[in-house]
Amino acid sequence: MTTKTSLFALAIAMTATSAIAEGELNLYSSRHYDTDERLYSEFTEATGITVNRIEGKADELIARMEAEGSNSPVDVFLTVDTVRITRAKDMGLLQSVDSEVLEAKVPAYLQDDDNQWFAFSQRARILFYDKNDVTNPPATYQDLAKPEYEGQICIRSSSNVYTQNIVAALVAHLGEEATGEWAKAVVGNFARAPQGGDTDQLRGIVSGECDIAMSNTYYFSRALRKDVSGLSDSTDMIGWVFPNQNDIGAHMNISGGGVAVNAPNKDNAVKFLEYLASEQAQQYFSAGNDEYPAVPGVSLAPSVAALGIFRPDAIALSDIAENIDAAQRILAEAGWE
Repeated sequence: MTTKTSLFALAIAMTATSAIAEGELNLYSSRHYDTDERLYSEFTEATGITVNRIEGKADELIARMEAEGSNSPVDVFLTVDTVRITRAKDMGLLQSVDSEVLEAKVPAYLQDDDNQWFAFSQRARILFYDKNDVTNPPATYQDLAKPEYEGQICIRSSSNVYTQNIVAALVAHLGEEATGEWAKAVVGNFARAPQGGDTDQLRGIVSGECDIAMSNTYYFSRALRKDVSGLSDSTDMIGWVFPNQNDIGAHMNISGGGVAVNAPNKDNAVKFLEYLASEQAQQYFSAGNDEYPAVPGVSLAPSVAALGIFRPDAIALSDIAENIDAAQRILAEAGWE
């Protein structure tokens, strides 16, 4: 699980930080993408800072940080969802960051109210459907509750953070009672018990097991860019809808990070977060992992741009985080496995 290596090489034009620095950065990351190697090597080449990385599941890394206490070597914690990064903050494992660069580049709704964490990439959580069988696809998340979609929906389990995030967002927009009724109706429309990851939901459309699926965009974009078994050969049969374009917009999941409360290399940690907001790093989130940049105005990779322009939900991530407990309760009461 522990990998110590000098990571990330490529010249970055980071305005005020172009001078070569020295030292280390200790990174705990739950991002599991091999393509991120290039991110770290570019940072090292630009700054001279060696990145020592430990990867693992977010919950494991949070537990490790808590157990290590004031002796923890971690400088930066990266994760792939709002739930875990918020949990780290609530447990007192992060600290506030004073950075004009981050304040200027990362939109306010994509950062913590106390500046303890910032989003650096996004994925839209949208609806996919079988173009051969579905002539009237759902236009909103609320439409998934309609009786006409009975037995058609494939979706992730209630324990999945993506499911919890979308339900928490709906609670913020619609209220607990309406979201509770929605969840019960969606469960009644399941084509199968929730199982597998997002790619498995899309494969369910290909296999005919379901007609409609919810997935993050980057799983589908990846299948457009390279071979994904059981999916890439059949993308032509799959259509997609960015939901709620006339009101709340399409729900966005984020990958974000913060500086650890006991960071031994705080200055380097802030430099790293600022680097993640640089144009080169933002472009790579899109080109290397089919994600949407968090910084406005950054160009998209062709595989991402192919899905089209849409209106995202600009709800503050802190509002989603505040409703996670309610979302978990609603999912349990709805019988959402």
